Amino acid sequence: MMRPAKGLAGAEASAPPGVFRRLACFVYEGVLLFGVVMIAGYLYSSLTQQRNAMEGRLGLMAFLFVILAIYFSWFWSRSGQTVAMKAWHLRLLTVQGQPVSQARAFARYVLSWLWFLPALAMVHAAGLNSTAAIFGAMTAGVLAYAALAWLRADRQFWHDVVCGTRLVTWRPPPKAKSS
Repeated sequence: MMRPAKGLAGAEASAPPGVFRRLACFVYEGVLLFGVVMIAGYLYSSLTQQRNAMEGRLGLMAFLFVILAIYFSWFWSRSGQTVAMKAWHLRLLTVQGQPVSQARAFARYVLSWLWFLPALAMVHAAGLNSTAAIFGAMTAGVLAYAALAWLRADRQFWHDVVCGTRLVTWRPPPKAKSS
């Protein structure tokens, strides 16, 4: 087990949180990203004068990929936490316990698509079009990827290992009482 490391402002960062806790944060992040994607989609459709959802679909997907890259890279490099990570007391640090750079945060974002790409490739190769089949494949893919963390002694996800980052349980220091 890893020793607690001192994080920013003297707060303690401990061993990695459990896989189920990280998955709960993952789901909460998805709920919050719904608003980010809605606003970005509205902005894209307004700027491009998109009149039909199928018109400019690849451009919209690329635009959303960039918007999400900015969202995650900015939060991870600024404070090590997105809004959902703050709620679940998770923080992203380097393996050495330091804040993450923007380049490392961006690399982690790109590699984190490993959560989805195998399931999406399987759905495409099998020619599946039903919502239930896509949802089932995505759910199975995400759970299988999360389960891979149990193969490692440090319980980190594979994209964290490759990027030299780690998720830790992190609680801010108690606030000083004013007199």
